[in-house]
Amino acid sequence: MRIPHAIKGLKGELKVPGDKSISHRSIMFGSIAKGDTLIRGFLKSADCISTMECFRAMGIEIEEGSDKNGEYILVRGQGINGLKRPAAPLYCGNSGTTVRLISGILSGQGFDSCLTGDTSLSRRPMKRVIEPLSQLGASIRSEKGDGLLPLLIEKGALHGGEIRTKVASAQVKSAILLSGLYADKETRVIEPSLSRNHTELLLSAFGADITGGSDEDPVCSVRPGKELHGLDIEVPGDISSAAYFMGAALLVQDSEVCLRNVGINPTRDGILRVFKEMGAHISIENERTVSGEKTGDIITCFTSDLKGCEIRGSIIPTLIDELPLIAVVAAAASGDTVIRDAAELKVKESNRISLTVNNLKAMGADAEELEDGMVIHGGKTLHHALIETKKDHRIAMSFSVAALKSSDVQPVEIRDSACVGISYPDFYKDLDGLANG
Repeated sequence: MRIPHAIKGLKGELKVPGDKSISHRSIMFGSIAKGDTLIRGFLKSADCISTMECFRAMGIEIEEGSDKNGEYILVRGQGINGLKRPAAPLYCGNSGTTVRLISGILSGQGFDSCLTGDTSLSRRPMKRVIEPLSQLGASIRSEKGDGLLPLLIEKGALHGGEIRTKVASAQVKSAILLSGLYADKETRVIEPSLSRNHTELLLSAFGADITGGSDEDPVCSVRPGKELHGLDIEVPGDISSAAYFMGAALLVQDSEVCLRNVGINPTRDGILRVFKEMGAHISIENERTVSGEKTGDIITCFTSDLKGCEIRGSIIPTLIDELPLIAVVAAAASGDTVIRDAAELKVKESNRISLTVNNLKAMGADAEELEDGMVIHGGKTLHHALIETKKDHRIAMSFSVAALKSSDVQPVEIRDSACVGISYPDFYKDLDGLANG
């Protein structure tokens, strides 16, 4: 994909696709609930489809349809113990959310299973779920003994207990909580800081006996014995997807973009806080709560006086996926932006620290890599380059935004740009629509 620099502002309104995290969980929780779960706003991306196919392989009927209110997904749940043994290994594609969360559910089943993934997912660390689930009685191991996929999960008895996680990870926390639905006593998770809480909110809506944590006390727990019941879910727009258009509007002169019905869950809104600290002109209108999630319309305007800031500590889990984009915006700001406590970026779909820094340098920015983050010395003029994505959707979208700020007539080339389909299949179509709005 070749992205030209923007010759005029981005204008218009956009409804970004449904939240990826909530879409995954809607399928999973609906499958182990009793009765039907109707999902609107579901994200039909490659990752979420991987979750759908895994549960179909375990005997769950999942229908796709439309009516006067638009498209929907209907999950015909079979109850907490209604999954069937899959006939073959469950293929999770590129989806870390699928493989880690489903590990918690499978650990409590009365059948054996195997989880596999694509080349990228097969390089991502799985010890972070193997170890805590094993402590709770799960029989789960890496087939090759290297902490990577494939994962073999045998039927067993879970006994619950207390787990203190090493990193603030919603995927790890969720795997533990989901295993707790099948344990013989309460399961507690203590995090170093609060990670995104979509699992706690949605499980509570389904009827689970669950208690969420807080910034001051990042401890959550689940007690077994409650049947989950199907419900109607409206998935809000994904703030991680909305972030790219926010960033683009901040960088391109004369831009004003309105993003409708975006999830602004406090455990996910770090991008809003950081952009405002950098001097961004961002406002939120029409705030409401939908299916337990806070949503609103985000209006972003071009900001000529962006400044650098320091990003570290407890805010990192609330914007971990948006850090490459923040680095791009920081390159156009004045002063330095320092990102620390983000070593988790190294074990995403790519090493996002190295890849972000190297691509920024290729475009003429002044950036340096840290062991747990990066430093961006802002104010440099960006120019065209060949952007290496390693097929990482977050990198591809972040540097498509950077391309709009390029000073050259020659377009920036994004290698393997089709990877955006992992989370946002219509990203380039929507970006073009705003650029020509």
